[in-house]
Amino acid sequence: MVRNPERRAALVDAAIEVLAREGARGLTFRAVDGEAGVPKGTASNYFANRDDLLGQVTGQIHQRIAPDPDEVAEVMAAPPSRALVVELMEWINRRVAENRTGYLAMLELRLEATRRPELHVELNRVFRATLDENVRFHLENGLPGDRAAVLLMYLAMTGLMLEQLTLPGVVPVEETDGLISALVDRAIGPQGGASREVSP
Repeated sequence: MVRNPERRAALVDAAIEVLAREGARGLTFRAVDGEAGVPKGTASNYFANRDDLLGQVTGQIHQRIAPDPDEVAEVMAAPPSRALVVELMEWINRRVAENRTGYLAMLELRLEATRRPELHVELNRVFRATLDENVRFHLENGLPGDRAAVLLMYLAMTGLMLEQLTLPGVVPVEETDGLISALVDRAIGPQGGASREVSP
């Protein structure tokens, strides 16, 4: 049977919507069919089982939340500096708010990976590759701070993302820009010098 790649992509997008709204337990083929507005049984023709569907979601969700390369190029036209690092961190924070569904679905995937070994392996691979790419991007573009600084900012921004998506009242939105600026100061220094390497 020939399957339509556009239909498959639409089903995966629908699965992301269901995952964000209903959680992993609500992610059924029937729910995906309903969200995509297709006849019942369509999703089961495209995915062998739920593990297959979750694997497809893992692959597509990062594409969905990835920044536009042209936007990245525009931001990176500025000279490398502490101010640029702050701007990049604030940009990441805005992207979480603008694509709440995608990031919520990603959190649900993380939780589901604690129960599914195959998904755990795949998510580890994808997130590790993304983190390595972030470190490479930072260092190759001459931004201030070393690998340890990038890792510290990644961990802190992940925590901020979790708070804003799940309990937004804990850290008021109006405080986040100041906190991000303070985070960058702690990670790379207020003058943007290289941070001290931390042994793993």
